[in-house]
Order: sequence, then structure tokens, then C-alpha cells
Amino acid sequence: MTEINTRAKTTAASYDEGLRNHFRSVYNVMSFGLVLTGIIAYIVANTPAIVNILFGNPMMAIIVAFAPLAFIFFGFTPNAVRRKSSRQLKTMFLLFSAVFGLSLSSVFLVYAQADIARAFFITAATFAGTSVYGYITKKDLSGLGGLLIMGVIGLLIAIVVNMFLQSSALDFAISVIGVMVYMGLVAYDTQNIKETYSASHGHEANDKMAVMGALSLYINFIMLFQFILSLIGNRE
Repeated sequence: MTEINTRAKTTAASYDEGLRNHFRSVYNVMSFGLVLTGIIAYIVANTPAIVNILFGNPMMAIIVAFAPLAFIFFGFTPNAVRRKSSRQLKTMFLLFSAVFGLSLSSVFLVYAQADIARAFFITAATFAGTSVYGYITKKDLSGLGGLLIMGVIGLLIAIVVNMFLQSSALDFAISVIGVMVYMGLVAYDTQNIKETYSASHGHEANDKMAVMGALSLYINFIMLFQFILSLIGNRE
């Protein structure tokens, strides 16, 4: 019995160590992507020639705004994830982060840098707390998945509608609901990353899952940041 207990403790300790390393990889990849996005957004916003090229033409501005979606719909498909190695997925994630930086550069043209910095630190604190909750909670959050996806779709519809209405009240409501939805997604995705990890999957498979987990958390962070910035920032 003692030998069985010892073996069980060793297995549990090995699993915990592997899970910690897995999350370390997830957060490292996500953080690198966020840093790359921020650097590119800042450089672009402070280079008038690039700003004129990207945002001087309405068609080009639309392409820049929706370019990151091309990676989601065509680059990170289940078939592509199966075919590509973890190294290729990491490279594609970094390209996606760079392209997102082009799109996010408009933030520096609209908001004061002090507001951006404040929104970033609030987002970082909110993200960290919510992600920790998703990691340690014993409550099963899987049932929230469908509801949160419906929330994202509803937000997209509301954003498109408000492009025509230009309602400040609706804009405020969208931002508040957006913060709530993406806080839920951070907790949900964190728990999902934890639940899907297994040492039996092998190093390469877990590396791929780490990149995809980093992608989901990266998107959640960016969207949470934009909604928080919309709430606390003053458009110039």
C-alpha cells in the first residue's frame, strides 16, 4: 500500500510539474506576441509615412483592420494545426501578432498614451486575476462556452449596428458587456488549457496546444484591453 501511495504521489508531482511547464510555455508565447504587437503598433503610429499608407486610403484601412481575421479563418484551422509543426505554428502566431500590431496602431492615433498605459495595466491585472481563477477553480466552466460565444457574436452585431447609429450609450453598453464576456473567456480558456493538457499526448502535441492556448488568451487580452480602453480613455 505504501508503495502504491508513493507511486501515486510521484505521478501526481510529475503531472503538476508538466502542467506548470505547459502553462509557462503558453504565457511565454502569449507575452511575446503581445510585446511584438505593442512595439509594431507604436512604431507604425509614430511613423507618419506608414500611417498615411495604411490609413490614408479607406480600402487599405479596411484591409488592415480585418487582416488578422485571415489568420484565424485560414491559418489556424484544425487541418492546418494538424499538418504544421509546433515551430511553424509559433512562427505563424508571431506573424499574426505583427499584423495585429498594424491594426492596433490606430489606438495610438485615437487615445492619449497615458490612457493607453492605464488601460494596459488594468487589463493586465484583470487578465491575471481571471486567469488564476480559471486555473484554480473547481467549478466546471465548460457550460459557459456556448453562452460566451453567443456573447461575442452579439457584440460583433452591436458594434456593426453602432457604426451607423453612433450612439454613445450603446458604445458604453458594448464596452461593459465586452469586458464581462472576455473576462469569462479568459477564465474559460484557462481552464480548457488545463483540462486538455496530458503528458501522454507527447511533447510535440502539447507544444501545439500551448501555441493554440496562447493564441486564444492573446485574443482575449487584446479584446479586453480595447473594451477597457474604450471605457476609461478619452478619444483625441
